[in-house]
Amino acid sequence: MNLRDVVNKYLAIAGGYGRPAALAEFGLDPVQTERLFGSFDEDYHISRFFHFTNSGGAAFKINGFEHTHVSIDAEIETIF
Repeated sequence: MNLRDVVNKYLAIAGGYGRPAALAEFGLDPVQTERLFGSFDEDYHISRFFHFTNSGGAAFKINGFEHTHVSIDAEIETIF
């Protein structure tokens, strides 16, 4: 998945920007989820728009920290 695919999937899951979406709902296996979101988290230009939380449910290790949800700021569209 590229960034645009992830954002489109996020919007379908969360129903809009700024709302939490369960990482498990992106339809990837755990390794893919951790690798994909880990790479976005490591990129400064992308990571500033991603907000990870651990609020119950299936947890994934994103760069060493357990997270269950992600929310994305609408400003992500400025880098497409």
